Formats: sequence, structure tokens, C-alpha cells
Amino acid sequence: MRLFLSSYRFGAHYDRLAALVGEPGRVALIPNACDAWPDAWAGAVTSDAVPLRKLGYAPETVDLREFVGAPAELERTLAGFPMVWVRGGNTFVLRAQFARSGADLVLPALLAKDALVYAGYSAGACLLTPDLHGLETVDDPAEVAPVCGIEPRWDGLGLVDRPIVPHIDSPTDPTGDCGALAESYRARGVAHWALTDDDAIVVDGDRTEVLISRSGS
Repeated sequence: MRLFLSSYRFGAHYDRLAALVGEPGRVALIPNACDAWPDAWAGAVTSDAVPLRKLGYAPETVDLREFVGAPAELERTLAGFPMVWVRGGNTFVLRAQFARSGADLVLPALLAKDALVYAGYSAGACLLTPDLHGLETVDDPAEVAPVCGIEPRWDGLGLVDRPIVPHIDSPTDPTGDCGALAESYRARGVAHWALTDDDAIVVDGDRTEVLISRSGS
């Protein structure tokens, strides 16, 4: 299993993602964490596609809404990509779209076969944790039902063993909600990773490396 999880895009560690992926190629860009914000959706796709192209990748948007109830088709689609790129947004909306499309089963199966690299930031990273409780202080679960037609899911994919809190001391979190969540975990003795926008977590097989400038607990 190969994972690159960050607070914001590549953080300060693009070299580590490049080492996981090898030669740049096709990338499945999954933007569904932004589904509750239709006016911003296209811009969100572009904002990630442009830096990927500059690094030599060929991003192609894979909209999970087009695969609702069709996990076998989604698996065939994603199996053709050496990397998936799952951008930030609302973690609960992203979780719901993973459930509706079967991506929550398809991607772990492909990762177990080492068929591709999963790169995700912010919501795309938080999704892989065991449990999403606590993130309601950062992302709004009430956005799920109107957009996805189902209730929020509170379980993550469980591909890493602890919560991830992104955007520590970041201008993207001007109210400090992420810092408050990390402090809550610390106060309760909950092991977690608190990431600044420079930080990243790399999983390569059985090895997990935290490239972090400010430690969680």
C-alpha cells in the first residue's frame, strides 16, 4: 500500500510523492469533497489540475457521482490510473460519495494489490482515518443529506490508525478550528497527527513516515 497524505497538496514534500509514483503519468483527480459547493466545483478541479500538469502529470477528473451504484465500473476505471488524487473540501460529503459509488471498497482493494498510489490532502487525507468524529467542528455534516441523499457516515476507511488534523496554523483556518480539534485530542490523550500545510504522511508498504514540523501526539 502506497499513500501520500497531506494538509495541503504536496506540502513541502513533493519529492516523496514522486518517489512513490515514479514517472509522472495519468492521475485520477477526485474532487467530490467539493460537491456541496457547485459554484466552486469547476474552479476547485482547475486549481488542482494546473499544478499537477506543471509537474508532468495528466490529470483526468473522475466524478464519483457518475458511478453511484456501479462499483465494478469504478474499479475498472480507477485500475487504469497509477495514482488517484483526492482533494480537500468537506470530509463528510467525500465519505458519503465514496459510499454511494463503492469507492470505499474499491480503492482499499486496489491499494492492497499495490495497483496505484493514493494521494490525498485535507479531506482526502482525513477520509482514510478510522473515525470521523471530531471533524464536525471543522466540516459540516449537514451538507451531506441535501447533496448525497443519505445521512452522514462517521466511519473512515481505516487505512491509517489515527485521526489526522490538517491546516494547523494555516491561513486556510483563520478561526483556528483545526488547532482547537488537535488540542482536544491532546487533552483526551487521543493519538493523532496534527499537520501544518508543509507536512505529510507517507505510507510505503509496512512503513509509515511522518514528515512533520509540528508533532501531534
